Amino acid sequence: MQPIDFRFSQGTQFCSVNIRFGPGEQYMPVKYDYSGSVVLATGAGSGMGRATALAFARAGAKVVVVDWNEADGQETAESIGAMGGEALFLKADVSDSEAVQDFVAQTVSRFGKLDIAFNNAAIFCDPKKIHETDDEAWHRVVAVDQTSVFLCLKHQVRQMLKQGTGGVIVNTASTNALDPSPLAAPYNAAKAAVIALGRTAALEYAEDGIRVNTLVPGSIMTKMMADAFKVGPPSLEKNLRNYSAMRRIGDPDEIAMPVLWLCSDAATYVTGTEMIVDGGHMAGTLQIHTD
Repeated sequence: MQPIDFRFSQGTQFCSVNIRFGPGEQYMPVKYDYSGSVVLATGAGSGMGRATALAFARAGAKVVVVDWNEADGQETAESIGAMGGEALFLKADVSDSEAVQDFVAQTVSRFGKLDIAFNNAAIFCDPKKIHETDDEAWHRVVAVDQTSVFLCLKHQVRQMLKQGTGGVIVNTASTNALDPSPLAAPYNAAKAAVIALGRTAALEYAEDGIRVNTLVPGSIMTKMMADAFKVGPPSLEKNLRNYSAMRRIGDPDEIAMPVLWLCSDAATYVTGTEMIVDGGHMAGTLQIHTD
């Protein structure tokens, strides 16, 4: 199969990435070029954030890795350095406005600009019904999963407007925003708000050359997912696999490639939309197979 080349607007360096379409041996080599581009990724210490940060780096981008977990974030940055890329790790609480303003400023101070942002940081909630959920738990999830996206958008857009050269922002929501799970009210509500924020930002800044889209992943094998398996019922992992028409949980690398496409020149007319990457979860009536 011939590779498909996607060029970003600057440079000539290419990255060949093998995309796996399912368990087995079918691959499609895809080439992206992000040389000369500066990418800021939150929640990049693990899971989808790390996979996406590494994918951007392989394609030639300079990457700012933001995470609350210093060990994880530093590991991502070191992995980028080991492959010959350039990365900056910044420990930050994405729910704090001053912290967000600071890591955007540090991005520009180090690399001179901000071209792309991937707002991916999130936490889950303890499985409880609404009447059992305490106020503190609600506010914490909303702060990290929803307010952080607002704060990131605000400060990232300000920088992009100042530069006057446009930009691309991708926010991470969840299929929980479209198909809510019981016992997860804070997470469901916050992720639904992320979709609304993305659409609003797209409408407000399209004429400034800033594209904003929302990634809507299904069940992906991340650290947060592994933690959910620890506190959830024994049937949780099996049920999540069966939510997918493919009967499996996705890999973080299968999220990274759609993000790179959304940020590329192949998607210059794409803004204000949601890209669902869920193995067929939202395709139709859900059937849980228990065999």
